[in-house]
Amino acid sequence: MESSNQGKHAIVFGASGITGWAFVNEMLNDYPKPGIWSRVTALTNRPLSHEASMWPADDRLQIVSGIDVLEQEQAEINAGLQSKVQDVNTVTHVYYFAYKMSVDQKQEVQDAVTMLSHSITAIDTLSTKLEFVVLQLGTKMYGVDPYSRFTQYMMPPFHESLTQIPEPHSSPLFYHHQIDWLSTYSHSKPWTWCETRPDAIIGFHPVPNFYSLPTPLAIYLSLYADIHGQGAECPFPGTPKSYIALNNDSSAEIIARGSIHLSLHAEKCGNGQGYNISDSNTPQNWANKWPLICDYFSLKGTPPTSSNSDSQQPPLRDFIAQHETRWKEIESTNGLRTGFALNDKNTGHNVGGISLSVFEKDRNLSLDKLRGVGFVEERSVMQSWGSTFDWLRKAKIIP
Repeated sequence: MESSNQGKHAIVFGASGITGWAFVNEMLNDYPKPGIWSRVTALTNRPLSHEASMWPADDRLQIVSGIDVLEQEQAEINAGLQSKVQDVNTVTHVYYFAYKMSVDQKQEVQDAVTMLSHSITAIDTLSTKLEFVVLQLGTKMYGVDPYSRFTQYMMPPFHESLTQIPEPHSSPLFYHHQIDWLSTYSHSKPWTWCETRPDAIIGFHPVPNFYSLPTPLAIYLSLYADIHGQGAECPFPGTPKSYIALNNDSSAEIIARGSIHLSLHAEKCGNGQGYNISDSNTPQNWANKWPLICDYFSLKGTPPTSSNSDSQQPPLRDFIAQHETRWKEIESTNGLRTGFALNDKNTGHNVGGISLSVFEKDRNLSLDKLRGVGFVEERSVMQSWGSTFDWLRKAKIIP
């Protein structure tokens, strides 16, 4: 039986991240309709002011920090949530995006399971109203990894019914361990859950983020237009193979809307099912996207040049570093926020930056399962990218 879609309290773990931010924003803007969300709790690892968050002013919103779901003990986490989260006993929906990367895969697995178990156990203990948990995973489920720690074994389009990637590559992937823990823990509970699998996430975030591509790319293109002039040709800063490889971008807004849809239809969307989620069932490549993205910055996007044909590190960071003095002048002249350019979490050396070169195979998704449960909304390339760039301008991160 479907739950009543009124008076719900959502808590978002990792709310200042590239996906979590959009969830909070969509709910405060009353997606899918007014009257559903009575309270939205945004949990952030570090303090975040409401002004910096860029979320709308809304009495339903509470921003909470200072709860370390990795390092603190369960009792301390429970006590922290009890004291800091108003009406924590009424939480109905958990949207979980907390993650700590580690080059040590065993440590990454251990941390991922610890953080998830601490978080869900706390809410399950403190709230008698819990209905649904959404766990965001990704296309590593299909063998897609920016660090090439395992080979892509499956042929696209990727369907949720595909078998698990084989050993020895499966065990080091924390996704499977999180799924196993949540499956076991949720057994016989009155609430249910699902997991989602977006690919490249396109979205705004108010703090530097290691997994963002739009922010470093926007800084790069803003600076490129300033140095070379509006109307200049701008070669794609990646490899020829990555330029033509197909994928389905996943805007943070579509991920949020699709996931919220799943969580409000627990009867048919729960029971630990996995769902691909992206902007469109029609895959795109950089050959399609690059000219459109460059046009936003009054540049002419062109294919990659021979000089970066074998590059495994796109020249985003190198170009910005070369013109660091000029970028600081741009920041000062335009009153921009500082700390986003040449930040290792945000520019060039992050996962988003290297993704321009390392993803040289098609990795498109099938959305048939998501469409089958009633979520049919789609977004075009520039509805996704353009909206993100607009937010970056509003937040004074780019001019």
